[in-house]
Amino acid sequence: MTLEFLWYIPNQVVAGHRGEPVSADHNSLETLTAQARALEAHGWRGALLGAGWGRPDTFTVATALAARTTTFEPLIAVRPGYWRPANFAASAAALDHLTGGRVRVNIVSGKDDLGAYGDTEGDQADRYGRTKEFMQLVRKLWTEDDVTYRGEHYQVTNSTVQPRIARRGDRRHPTLYFGGASAAAERVAATEADVQLFWGEPLSGVRERIERLTALSAELGREHAPLRFGLRVTTFVRDTTEQAWAEAEAKVAEMAAQQADQDHRNPFRRNAVGQQRLLDLAERGDVLDDNLYTAPGRYGGGGAGTTWLVGSAEDVAKSLRRYQDLGITHFVLSDTPYLREIGRQGDQLLPLLRG
Repeated sequence: MTLEFLWYIPNQVVAGHRGEPVSADHNSLETLTAQARALEAHGWRGALLGAGWGRPDTFTVATALAARTTTFEPLIAVRPGYWRPANFAASAAALDHLTGGRVRVNIVSGKDDLGAYGDTEGDQADRYGRTKEFMQLVRKLWTEDDVTYRGEHYQVTNSTVQPRIARRGDRRHPTLYFGGASAAAERVAATEADVQLFWGEPLSGVRERIERLTALSAELGREHAPLRFGLRVTTFVRDTTEQAWAEAEAKVAEMAAQQADQDHRNPFRRNAVGQQRLLDLAERGDVLDDNLYTAPGRYGGGGAGTTWLVGSAEDVAKSLRRYQDLGITHFVLSDTPYLREIGRQGDQLLPLLRG
C-alpha cells in the first residue's frame, strides 16, 4: 500500500489554537508559508486546512501557500452550501492546473453557522443528500465534457470546466476526502468518497467502521475505485516515553484549569456523531489500546484534539502501524507548537513509518 502523510495548518483568526504560542502574526502569510515550507523540508506531502464561517477563507489560504511552495499539497476543506459545485469545480481545476496537480479536497458536511453565509438548515438526510450530489457533480465536471445533471439540489446544463484536469498516472482528479460517522454520512462515503477520514478512535472502532464501509460499498454498488481510509489524529511525540506522558499530562492539567478550547464549546461540533463517539471514549478510561489518551476530550479537546497518541517516536509509530495493518493508508497528523512539531515528527516519526 502507498502511504501518505499530511499535517495540519491552523486556519484561524484567534491565536493560540490548541496550545500554539500566541502571536500577532499567527495567521500571516509569512507564518503560514514558513509552516508549508517546513513540511516540504521535513518529508510531509502536504497539510489539511480547516474550513468554517468566521475563519479565513480556506481556498484563498491554500492558493497563497501553493504559490509560495513547490511540492506542498493543500487538502482544502470545503462545504456544500458555502460553495456551489460548478463554481468550486472550476476554481479547483484552475488551481490544480497552476500547481501541477497538487490539489486535494476535504468535503465537510457538519453543521456550521449556515445563515451567516446565506445557506439554509436541513435535516440530516437532506444535508447528506446534498453532499452526495455535490460530490457526484464535481467529479463529473472534472472528468467529463458537456455535463448535464438534474438532481434534487443541483442542476447544470451542458457544463464543461476549463482548464481540464490533467490525468497524472492513476490520478484523474483531486482526491475527495470525506468524514462523518452517522449512518447517512457512511452511505455517502461508501459510494462517493475517495478517502474516508476517521478521527482517533481505538483500533477496534476503526476496524469495525472499515468493515462496515467496505460491505456498504458493495451493497450500494460503488462505481469508483475501492474506498481508501485515513486517520486524523494528534500525535504527541517526545524524545522518550516518560517525557511524552509527563508533558501530555501536564498539558491536560492546564486545559482542565483553563477550559479554554473554543472548539469544545462549539454546539455544532459537539452534536456531531463522530465527535460524540470520541467524547464517549473517556468513559472507558484515560488510556485505551497502548497509548491513545482520551483525557483531553474531558477538558476542551475537540475534533482531532479529543484523543492523542502519546509516546516516543517509536511508541507512536508502532501504534500508527497497527492502524495501517487495518487498512489505513492516509494519515493527517499534528501537534503544537506546529512549526516545531513539523520538524520533530518529520525527522523522528516519518522515517519509522516509511521504513
